[in-house]
Amino acid sequence: MEINLIKENIEYEQLLGENTVDTVVKEEYVIPDTHPDVKEILMLDVKVSINSKEIIQDKVFLEGEIQYNVLYITKDQERSDVENVVYNSKFSNTVDIVGAMPEMLCDAECFVEHMECRIVNERKICLEGILKSKSEIYKNYNFQIVKDIEAVKDVQYLKNPTSIDKVTKNFEGELIGKANIKVPMEKPEIAKIIKCDVSIHKKEVKLYEGKIQLNAYALINMIYKGKDSRELIYVEHEVMVNKELDFEDVKPYMDNYTDFKVDAMEYDVKEDDLGEKRIIDVEFIIKTNTRGMYKEEVDMIEDVYSPTTMLEMDKKDYGLNVMQGQLLTETLVKGDIELDSSRSTPSKIIMTNANVCITDKKVIEDKVVVDGIMNVTVLYRSDDEEKYLSAVSEEIPFTCGADILGSKINMSSMCRVSMENINVDIEAGNIAVRAVVKVYVRVNYMVQKKFLVDVFPIEGEVPTKRASVTIYVVQVADTLWKIAKKYNTTIQDIARVNQIEDPNVIKVSQKLIIPGRIII
Repeated sequence: MEINLIKENIEYEQLLGENTVDTVVKEEYVIPDTHPDVKEILMLDVKVSINSKEIIQDKVFLEGEIQYNVLYITKDQERSDVENVVYNSKFSNTVDIVGAMPEMLCDAECFVEHMECRIVNERKICLEGILKSKSEIYKNYNFQIVKDIEAVKDVQYLKNPTSIDKVTKNFEGELIGKANIKVPMEKPEIAKIIKCDVSIHKKEVKLYEGKIQLNAYALINMIYKGKDSRELIYVEHEVMVNKELDFEDVKPYMDNYTDFKVDAMEYDVKEDDLGEKRIIDVEFIIKTNTRGMYKEEVDMIEDVYSPTTMLEMDKKDYGLNVMQGQLLTETLVKGDIELDSSRSTPSKIIMTNANVCITDKKVIEDKVVVDGIMNVTVLYRSDDEEKYLSAVSEEIPFTCGADILGSKINMSSMCRVSMENINVDIEAGNIAVRAVVKVYVRVNYMVQKKFLVDVFPIEGEVPTKRASVTIYVVQVADTLWKIAKKYNTTIQDIARVNQIEDPNVIKVSQKLIIPGRIII
């Protein structure tokens, strides 16, 4: 007997492994001849970016760049002034992940765990600290299963629905934002841009049939030094960016996780109609990475037999990744930075630098607990003319619980955090920090399932039916399928002879007539 099998390809993805390594950084830099001597380090702003990631066997090789922006108080002047220098360096490291192969998918991130700047002499500074690099490796699996059997008259098969978690391929997008910022007349003219950053918040992603709608707000934070002044002026400007992208793999019913990252930014200071430098043109690029997630319902063939032919089934065990759930939530992070007596009393907050990172995560019953740290640096103005600028840094710990029903302690999780907004105020001589942090959590677990991968006839004769009819008494856990297979008949024949309307409903101790050698 010829059996025609219809097969379906099952593809899925699961986390193979993750690891974090430390990179020790130590650099010495000379102050450029165009800049005055260093008296005191005021503030250090560090940006880290990964430029390339390469998977080799059991390892992930990362390369990236570090940008240091050092703000310092100058020396050898009649009164204190402020200046900044920017340096760039490269870093590389290797993250060990057993089983990693070049064809696999890699997610990587890097953040500053600790960084400090000290003065070597008035013309040289030393930057040293620790970077943390984290890599996650995802392995793609695919195999073929028997989905259906066609064109064979007497083959009986039992189907049961099952769901398989699937993930679309990565889809990379690009948003371009532009801003024209005008400094009002009540603020001094621009002498020099000290620092310019772009952060993304209020992110929204909508999936349509074959399309992705990306919406976000970009907050431009800038401080500049006023002309003929030693004051630092803070300017902020918000820009909405949005774009619709074509991606044929996505559907409206899918869940998604989208990562937003500022990839490049440049600015240009221009003169206004009066010839004063009060206009700043800013242009930036945001890179996005979207992955759609969905559950596909598949009717799996659990069992097969034929009343006339001996059949053999080939079943194999596969480990499937199941997404228990995901959640995007917010947590309020609060802290008070106490200023000791050696510091000048703050009179005005100029600007705040803040970033967040995860220090620990654990899955418990129905919840994922995420621990993290918010690193905050606050630059402020004081009434002390000699020490008119000061900066203070603080690590503020936080904990967030993400409720995901059904989570168990042995499941794995993927967590991401990002800064949504921050507010800093002076309260009773100290500095109060309030921030909203976005927390994304996804919980997965592995399950072993048997799949039918082949069916083929084997030699041998089907046992002959000896009795004309058989009276069978239904036992506990019996189904018509089990009974029909046992007596080498079909569900339809048993249901017809016994006038059973619903083949899924039979009762314990119910007597059934099983057709035998005679035709009923």
